[in-house]
Amino acid sequence: MFRISHFIRELDHPTPAGPRRNPPGPVVIWNLIRRCNLTCEHCYSISADKDFPGELDTAEVFKVMDDLKAARVPVLILSGGEPLLRPDIFDIARRAKGMGFYVALSSNGTLIDEGNIDAIDGIGFDYVGVSLDGIGATHDHFRRKQGAFDASLAGIRLCLARGIKVGVRYTMTEGNAHDLRGLLKLVEDEGIDKFYFSHLNYAGRGNKHRAGDARHRTTREAMELLFETCLDLHRRGIDKDFVTGNNDADGVFLLHWVRRRFPDRVAHVEAKLRQWGGNASGVNVANIDNLGVVHPDTMWWHVPLGNVRQRAFGEIWNDLSDPLLAGLKQHPRRLEGRCGACRHIDICNGSSRVRAGQVTGNPWAEDPACYLSDDEIGVTPADYGRERVVTTPWVRLQKVDA
Repeated sequence: MFRISHFIRELDHPTPAGPRRNPPGPVVIWNLIRRCNLTCEHCYSISADKDFPGELDTAEVFKVMDDLKAARVPVLILSGGEPLLRPDIFDIARRAKGMGFYVALSSNGTLIDEGNIDAIDGIGFDYVGVSLDGIGATHDHFRRKQGAFDASLAGIRLCLARGIKVGVRYTMTEGNAHDLRGLLKLVEDEGIDKFYFSHLNYAGRGNKHRAGDARHRTTREAMELLFETCLDLHRRGIDKDFVTGNNDADGVFLLHWVRRRFPDRVAHVEAKLRQWGGNASGVNVANIDNLGVVHPDTMWWHVPLGNVRQRAFGEIWNDLSDPLLAGLKQHPRRLEGRCGACRHIDICNGSSRVRAGQVTGNPWAEDPACYLSDDEIGVTPADYGRERVVTTPWVRLQKVDA
């Protein structure tokens, strides 16, 4: 996750740069249920409006929660499918809050209504994230349900009226890039606290539809718009969080933007970017799916690390006998091609390794979604062969149904 707002604030209010540090435990995104009332084009979990057998029951969830606390996990993001379809979601959330976790609800927003807003408010969620992939018909098309946009926006407004911190999550493709500016205006006009820009990652239906991924030029234009919007709001005294995910080349692109716009801040921002350190899948971010299988993050559902029904989460997470997990935990990672030769590898850490794995079969190959030029990463085509030699083999993938 790349926190644009943090670095924009550093332009006006710089803070000392320090060494890169990992938190004591990872943020856990927990897909408690796979059922969903929508069938979105880019869904990484390939959810549908049906029951999926074998999901963790309430008692099992509570036991895993104890294991997560023992593993010093600080944050639980309760997700799905659509988590509000799980009958015990409020019991789970209430216990998580009581145990001292930072607890977020990740929803499509369509089921947040007058019938459950009291319960949502009563839990005291630290954050509620709602997915919006465009304005009106654009969103409905991606979510494959007419009226989804209006229902989601109504859910957002109910949360805002209760003073609940709310964010919008947007995944950009060529098919909805035209609505980015409109969504940013919506975030400002509605008083929404956070905007999460997700690059398309090649997982689940997102892998099936990867031909529609945003072109590099489209991505660069979107990043420029995000940086300028965040700066404008910051300097108008409007406090919002702007975050991107699934492509940590954004950090390097920001560095070049700062070089053009604020040359006197380049050295400071570069030091802060190196302190951040880029992609943290398998390190600071973990995933547990609806069956209890642990993954390096939500986009790695095709790679199982272990099951919390058989082993405690901390034991699975720290088991470096798994070659993928061991490779992800290296910093900087041992990469190939342009990524291996890039002079900014300690800033982005090779970004998400999912796309490389899905496209080439090798997770350590260059990321096909890196939108930076050779000049921007300090390489020439002749350098591509002089990558860091990879000794970690690829792993057998778990088949996921379509």
